[in-house]
Amino acid sequence: MKAMTLKENGGIENFSLSEIEKPEANAGEVLVKVKAISINPVDAGVRRDNATLQRMLRPKEGEDTFILGWDISGTVEETGSGVKEFKKGDDVFGMVNFPGNGRAYAEYVAAPANQLALKPKNVPHEEAAAATLAALTAWQGLVTKAKIKKGDKVLVHAAGGGVGHYAVQIAKSFGAYVVGTGSSSKRDFVVSLGADEFIDYASEKCENKVKDADIVFDSIADGEHLLRSIDAAKKGGSVVSIKSNFGDEHLKEAKTRGILTFRILVQSNGEDMKQISNLMAEGKLHSHVSAKYRFEDLPKAHRQIETGKTIGKIVVMV
Repeated sequence: MKAMTLKENGGIENFSLSEIEKPEANAGEVLVKVKAISINPVDAGVRRDNATLQRMLRPKEGEDTFILGWDISGTVEETGSGVKEFKKGDDVFGMVNFPGNGRAYAEYVAAPANQLALKPKNVPHEEAAAATLAALTAWQGLVTKAKIKKGDKVLVHAAGGGVGHYAVQIAKSFGAYVVGTGSSSKRDFVVSLGADEFIDYASEKCENKVKDADIVFDSIADGEHLLRSIDAAKKGGSVVSIKSNFGDEHLKEAKTRGILTFRILVQSNGEDMKQISNLMAEGKLHSHVSAKYRFEDLPKAHRQIETGKTIGKIVVMV
């Protein structure tokens, strides 16, 4: 089978389209014939960083290259022993073995069945693949950690980005009042997702506009920005961070203000994927795919994600 392999960390020139052995479905796994792959900022980050590359993506015995990727949508080719929830021919999607070795940049992926969900029939593979790592991050931050409920006021930073555009929609599906931040060029897009208010981060400070957020969902890698998010939350509220760690200063300020803090790293979870699948089937959650690339052009998708200016998601078709 074809796979996009990586000899060593560094630039996109280190990718190589290779022919490798097709995997088999072990006990508890399904073999998925991949139709679409989603690209995330973390993909590029792991590609660049040797320590993370070596820790997360240990090559199989006899291999001397790495295979990146975690987000897939495709069709079940075979099932391993003990798998009862899926059968050959089922269309499935999910985030595979994150954090760990998903080996998703390939024509076939052996994935734990308990990390996947059935793809809704009304959702194309490219939109399903997009709604994996990014959508799971939003779900686990808002629902699992912050316990979002109807009537909550939710401030979503970078609301037009990969994770942010799912966070807005998930919050609205719970009946929350949503304020989204972003660049002025993304205003119309964020409002179209259902946001009740929009803040242009370049001309307005969120903490001056919002003082009573029940939940602040922060996807900005900036410790100073995290302090501003704490300022925007009300007493008893929650701040969820997906990129910045809470330092002593943050924790002290949050404790003084009676605010809960959550630093999350998304985890593969089939039950959460089923909830996302249900929202998509009901038309309450949509993936905005701003660019699609051919498999052989996957390195170009990495170049795009590194601009930091992508609206919604980037997908590679296999």
